[in-house]
Amino acid sequence: MHQKILTLHTRGQGLYEFTVDAAAFIGETGIDIGLMTVFLRHTSCSLVIQENADPDVRRDLEAFLRRLVPPADHPTMDYLVHRYEGRDDMPAHIKAALLPTSLSIPVTNGRLALGTWQGIYLFEHRDAPHRREIMCHVN
Repeated sequence: MHQKILTLHTRGQGLYEFTVDAAAFIGETGIDIGLMTVFLRHTSCSLVIQENADPDVRRDLEAFLRRLVPPADHPTMDYLVHRYEGRDDMPAHIKAALLPTSLSIPVTNGRLALGTWQGIYLFEHRDAPHRREIMCHVN
């Protein structure tokens, strides 16, 4: 078994790909066949596997989530109580509850068994920059 914490610095809401970093970790382990789990140690961002070829996919996903869960000061969100950390905080927690905070990815022939157009992303749901930690575990 091997573990490593990957650190990502976000610049606000959006998708941040870290496929290359995860693949490098697999290379460091020397494992040929196994399963990598990635686990996010935060409650206001998520993990997703998504297309990494066309940036319009990422833009559309971001736009969809903004429409699905608008900021706390939007009239449709007036029922929210938790507002201490700003207009983006509780909506970020809602988005993180809807999307995964951990993923499992098979390792085959010493490589992540991702599809041709798949990438691994941290989906930041907060407006401000953050330092995010992703625990990678492979066995």
